[in-house]
Amino acid sequence: MGLDTPMKKPHDRLAEMLDQDMAEVNALIRQRMASKHAPRIPEVTAHLVDAGGKRLRPLLTLASARLCGYEGPFHVHLAATVEFIHTATLLHDDVVDESRQRRGRPTANLLWDNKSSVLVGDYLFARAFQLMVEPGNLRVLNILSNAAATIAEGEVLQLTAAQDLKTTEEIYLQVVRGKTAALFSAATEVGGVIAGVDEGLIQALYTYGDALGIAFQIADDLLDYQGDSKTTGKNVGDDFRERKLTLPVIKAIAAASEDERAFWKRTIEKGDQRDGDLEHALDLLNRHGALAATRDDALEWAQTAKIAMRALPASDLREVLIELADFVVARLY
Repeated sequence: MGLDTPMKKPHDRLAEMLDQDMAEVNALIRQRMASKHAPRIPEVTAHLVDAGGKRLRPLLTLASARLCGYEGPFHVHLAATVEFIHTATLLHDDVVDESRQRRGRPTANLLWDNKSSVLVGDYLFARAFQLMVEPGNLRVLNILSNAAATIAEGEVLQLTAAQDLKTTEEIYLQVVRGKTAALFSAATEVGGVIAGVDEGLIQALYTYGDALGIAFQIADDLLDYQGDSKTTGKNVGDDFRERKLTLPVIKAIAAASEDERAFWKRTIEKGDQRDGDLEHALDLLNRHGALAATRDDALEWAQTAKIAMRALPASDLREVLIELADFVVARLY
């Protein structure tokens, strides 16, 4: 590689290392998203699937199984299961959030309608459960079905916590585990379970996925207040405008004076936002060190992921997964 050649991102290298397995996953996804009786199902699903995305979650399942020496066919089924669960949640999330764009394209609920998005999401959840049964492993079924329940629970918790100033860092972490980390940790854990490795390695894989997902979401929430919109695809302050109580704000509220707390109550709880409020919010976040503290939390979770991954056998695949943990927080430097 020449000096002027940019290094490929870890998830791109992961995709290259697992390209044959991923081709099988994609073929299985296309096969199982078909419907004899309801042509709208493959139309809606294909719109989201064809939009691209990193396919990080199924890649984590494939990588975990390969790391553990698995040679059978069922890691492909489990990777497709994870992607179906993820796609179903995206369809439902866009309805709940009234989103109009995802990955630079109009959302399914905008192109079709809310009913189609919800019902096709339900269909994909059902397909996911059919797929996860096929390996005939009750523990795998338990892990993935628990993840699906945790995701739904996290979304409902977010409805009540997102605009409540009493929301603590502990509750925030519960939401993050639901909306992001649960599927990451299930994706990595089932790879070890299907390979039949010892409990220590399965626990390490779970810890890696859990910590990676948390680091990823905290970094995302921090970048909303200090990111470059060209890089992140979001405008600075979108979460503030949408009245989402994320970790930087939770930290600032914990240190707030009475006047500052009244400001957060007006803007977040009541939704009464005026000119200059975002700038004042950013000033408060900086004044109380909330952005720096949030960054430290993200880096700590990334470090937890890296330590966990080092319990796995040394290989090129393991090194890329360790680099992936660094990459999700590298955006914060």
